[in-house]
Amino acid sequence: MTLDSSAPAGSSAGALYVVATPIGNLEDITLRALRTLKECDLIACEDTRTTLKLLSRYDIHRPVTSYHQHSGGKKAGDLLAEIGRGKNVALVSEAGMPGISDPGHELIAACIAAGIQVIPIPGACALITLLPVSGLNTSAFVFQGFPPRKPGERARFFEGLRQETRTLLFYESPNRVRATLEAMLDAWGDRPVALGRELTKLHEEVWRGALGEAVAEFTERRPRGEFVIAVAGAARQAENAEDLEKEYLLLVSKGLDDKAAIAVLVKSSGLTRRQVYALVLQWKGKR
Repeated sequence: MTLDSSAPAGSSAGALYVVATPIGNLEDITLRALRTLKECDLIACEDTRTTLKLLSRYDIHRPVTSYHQHSGGKKAGDLLAEIGRGKNVALVSEAGMPGISDPGHELIAACIAAGIQVIPIPGACALITLLPVSGLNTSAFVFQGFPPRKPGERARFFEGLRQETRTLLFYESPNRVRATLEAMLDAWGDRPVALGRELTKLHEEVWRGALGEAVAEFTERRPRGEFVIAVAGAARQAENAEDLEKEYLLLVSKGLDDKAAIAVLVKSSGLTRRQVYALVLQWKGKR
């Protein structure tokens, strides 16, 4: 057995391996993840059908057991007992990194509380796949999972995030994506947004624009596939905009052109390039 482990000497317990799996394209799996799946004693998976497809692709033949949101605490206890008896268990979600908006966190927390080693095997993650290509600020962001399903709760949820200046990321199903975009527009106004649909799959799409345009786009055509949504954070308060203007004037006085100055301000402010460019036009209009 060559699984990664740093368990204390004399420990008879196994370990929990939190293994990232592809979010679509089956080639998006690491060599380390494949080795872990081949060598573990048991694979606990959110969706056995999806996992068996992956295992078949790479000729991996290990015992699998179902572990999902309806399993309840008893299944977590059963897996904990297996690890306590010296078994190495690999935890995989339906797609991406376990514990991110899926029930894996319950088992992970139980293992940590029991003093059992939890080893991450990194890899694909839908929200991190979208963020770098969204065109939005990547220096500061916050992930909010799936928005509430009920309209009233959803409206209050987004209103509570109205002053958040970091880039906001969400997961959403195709059946609710239009209602979610409409609620965002109502709560925040017409901010820049990027939507990742069917990421890494045959019909992958990254749609970029403003929230109002996104509502129109996905009213005209039926949303298909799972979505990741990235939305620009709130602009800085007016009093901070004055400081930003002073910083811009200082940069220009040092010889930077607008393009270079805007790049610096995007990094220092957390605003998007579009937002900073709009402010620069305002400042120039005053002169």
